[in-house]
Amino acid sequence: MAALLFITILLIAACGLIYELIAGALASYLLGDTVMQFSTVIGTYLFAMGLGSWASRYVRRALALNFLWVEVLVAVFGGLSASILFLTFAYTQGFRVVLYVLVIVIGMLVGLEVPLLMRLLEDRFELRDVVAHVLGFDYLGALFASLLFPLWLVPQLGLVRGAAFFGLVNAAVALWGTHLFREHISISDRTRLRIGCIAACMLLSFTILESRWITGAADESMYSDEVIFSKDTHYQHIAITKWREDLRLYLNGHLQFSSRDEYRYHEPLVHPGLAALPHARRVLVLGGGDGLAIREVLRYANVEHVTQIELDPEMTKLFREQPMLTALNKGALNDKRVEVINADAFVWLDQHDDMFDFAIVDFPDPTNYSIGKLFTTAFYRLLSRHIAHGGSFVVQSTSPMFARESYWSIVATLKEAGLATYPYHAYVPSFGEWGYVLATAKDVTYSPPTTSATPLPAGLRYLTPTETQQIFQFPADMTPVKAQANHLNDQPLVRTLEKEWRSISH
Repeated sequence: MAALLFITILLIAACGLIYELIAGALASYLLGDTVMQFSTVIGTYLFAMGLGSWASRYVRRALALNFLWVEVLVAVFGGLSASILFLTFAYTQGFRVVLYVLVIVIGMLVGLEVPLLMRLLEDRFELRDVVAHVLGFDYLGALFASLLFPLWLVPQLGLVRGAAFFGLVNAAVALWGTHLFREHISISDRTRLRIGCIAACMLLSFTILESRWITGAADESMYSDEVIFSKDTHYQHIAITKWREDLRLYLNGHLQFSSRDEYRYHEPLVHPGLAALPHARRVLVLGGGDGLAIREVLRYANVEHVTQIELDPEMTKLFREQPMLTALNKGALNDKRVEVINADAFVWLDQHDDMFDFAIVDFPDPTNYSIGKLFTTAFYRLLSRHIAHGGSFVVQSTSPMFARESYWSIVATLKEAGLATYPYHAYVPSFGEWGYVLATAKDVTYSPPTTSATPLPAGLRYLTPTETQQIFQFPADMTPVKAQANHLNDQPLVRTLEKEWRSISH
């Protein structure tokens, strides 16, 4: 009996933390700023647990009955939390309010659980054993949840089904508790409690079965076009929409490309740098798991090997296997010259000594500190050590018009890393003016590929020799402004980018 009690405690602790990890992940997915969202969600949750523990002093009778009803409420609120948050984000403007209300409610209920359970066990065990075992298994449950969340829950169940599954576990614990504490609960109360547990189990089972409808409804509201693919991965929420012949990729709700005009982004990303290196043999692509940049790289017969470093294996798998997407990237990720490695770019560069003639840095905008580390002096210095003498690399660098200070902050960061910089921009209809920075060693002179000695490849839809000269010219409203370099220990770029894009969206 004692073993079953403490396994119950472990499950209760694991479920409580799982709900908050799900809330933190959703906040980070949908709002950005990973560090801030996780910090405030977990901090609010711990504060609410304290409130719940404090409030437990006012529960003076029917401890077992109240404890099990708390379990049922945790099951319902926690199990439905991801569904509520997805739908709130899609259909209302009150996501942050609902997020923190849910976190506080779940935290207070979880905070009530442990004190009530400890008081229930006082007459079965000595106080020192109650405290030691309850708190010990409580912390063990937290470890169990923290490992289970990234390794199994997100990749196998997704956030909506994962939350509902652990809600089902909570409801099952409550149902089991009606037997475990039967001597403390009257027959009529036990009957009502069991009906409540069964109703919660049915509701949560329905949520698991209909999770695709819930996420689909949220996606359909968030995106104007038909959602043909949607998946939560370890790292992000991937959605692909389709309207007529237009395919669009969204990561965490942010548009990454439209198939109608993506060539106007990828041609300037690749060709101004690579066409100027007619003897380039080895190319590195960091990010860009859709394979569209690699499609442009493979236009060059002199390129013998392309190494693709993409953190999310679901991205490269999707763009390797889905027919509509492989048609878009022309099967680039399946080309025999391409090696795909799923790894953190920072870690991979630090652990390998491979050298490249040209590198393409195609990460999403640094909307949080996790991505922001890939836009720092430390990262650029590390990358430059992998570029052969005479080579170069290019960085996608947000909009020099809508995020002007952020753009020039990236330029300043590259300069502080000891590199010569060649900023340029191009107009992409889906995004407006978009910026890039080409970087070389200071003793290397770069000239745009506009001569017969360094021609652009045939078949381009946008870039011409004349256009390639013009993209290095900036109009008055995009010329340099004072901006701070971005460092690993302090990332002003992330804060500046958030401020600038927020001013545009309001």
